[in-house]
Amino acid sequence: MASGHRAQWKGFLKFSEVSCGVALYTAASTSERITFHTINRLTGNRVNRVFIDSETEDPVPKEAQTKGFEIENGRYIIVDPEEVAATIPESNKTLEIEAFIPCADVDDVYFDKPYYLTPDKMGGDAFAALRDGMKKSKVAAIARTVLFRRMRTVLIRPHGKGLIATTLNYDYEVRSSAKAFEELPKIQITGEMLDLAKHIISTKKGDFDPATFDDRYEAAVAELVKAKIEGKALPKRKEVKVSKPNDLLAALRESAGMMKASESKPKRTAANANAGTGRDKARRASGKSATAPAAQRKAS
Repeated sequence: MASGHRAQWKGFLKFSEVSCGVALYTAASTSERITFHTINRLTGNRVNRVFIDSETEDPVPKEAQTKGFEIENGRYIIVDPEEVAATIPESNKTLEIEAFIPCADVDDVYFDKPYYLTPDKMGGDAFAALRDGMKKSKVAAIARTVLFRRMRTVLIRPHGKGLIATTLNYDYEVRSSAKAFEELPKIQITGEMLDLAKHIISTKKGDFDPATFDDRYEAAVAELVKAKIEGKALPKRKEVKVSKPNDLLAALRESAGMMKASESKPKRTAANANAGTGRDKARRASGKSATAPAAQRKAS
């Protein structure tokens, strides 16, 4: 990995009797987001978090804090972090592949966090053999190991010159979709309404390109901070008009008509329409990049 990135985990990747040294690096980070502090509205000072004993109301220092499991109202069993660590299955730092499965077999609702999986200097050949073999066979791998003090199941897939290792949620952690949708009415759309919806969808088809995604929330927050610093009027929230059942067919007809009219006009590409990341837009909205930290401090 590039300098500046620190491995989150180092160990061994094993498949059958072959093994190689590997490292996991975080694939997604929130460190670039604009952050806020909690402020006392009356004094303008930053607020510090203090843990208070629920009975004595005395502050509890960090060294006196531990974990506890509530067995009944107000009664707890004390569980020290060292005791928890002792119950975790022994790990020899090995990410052992248990099975190879078709890539489409895992429902993405089970996906937790993605990590880049890279080889160390001595395990390049074995790593490449696994990566290329999985690409040719169009399979993913299921592996298990202890990560961050917890036994985890990991889905491993080829990705460019390396592998992507995605930790998976356990079945008990994933809520049932049947329960989530049980109160939805059974509505079957047919005829003109379905045809119009299909037409609108066909005119909006595109390709998945994360480089064209812009973080509108970050840009909006930067605009808000800039406006408050300069004493300008603050933006107002726009109301969203929800289509009523009686107006839905008319709205679909109008949308389809607009789509047909726009087909005769030259279109901007998605890359041009959304050029730059949300972070870049946030910086431009806030003025020079050097002023961004000051804007955040003043906002705090």
